[in-house]
Amino acid sequence: MLSQVLLFLLETFLGLFALALLLRFHMQWLRAPLRNPVSQFLNALTDWAVAPARRLIPGVAGYDWATLILAWLTELVLILATFWLRGFSFVGALGTDLVLIAFLALIQIFKLSLYILMVAVVLQAILSWVSPYSPAAPLLNSIARPFLRVFQKRVPPVGNVDLSPLFVLVVCQIVLMATAWLEGSVVRGIG
Repeated sequence: MLSQVLLFLLETFLGLFALALLLRFHMQWLRAPLRNPVSQFLNALTDWAVAPARRLIPGVAGYDWATLILAWLTELVLILATFWLRGFSFVGALGTDLVLIAFLALIQIFKLSLYILMVAVVLQAILSWVSPYSPAAPLLNSIARPFLRVFQKRVPPVGNVDLSPLFVLVVCQIVLMATAWLEGSVVRGIG
């Protein structure tokens, strides 16, 4: 019972922190406007970890690698804690198992990135119909637009309806299926 409660708390808090770090990285990567409540909230929530990490991990090519590495480390800690609470012994896991767990954390970061994209695309599509001048529209546009643009160039609107969000969501689902297969293979290899 206690291990289930600890697992729930770890998944909730570390999962949300990894999400906040990953959102911060993606918003910086996609050049989202910094003057919005979401950016300010994410910066305030994660600055205590990102500011010291930036001293150790420099940004390269204009990307904030410290934030991305912190998100990966947060997922790594979460996975290690999950295995430990479920009774996995790390005594003999000094080699391959730890490499597989680190790769599993990378897969989790990739999946979380896909979910961020999917939510941004859905919200952007809804807002474009309901309230195109919403304060959230520029933020969602900056996250979703680069991925939508790929299909907007190739698929014409049907009856003045842009179908690119549908194509992005279908591709994301296919990639998630492949990722789930890869994740299953990695988990089976651990132990």
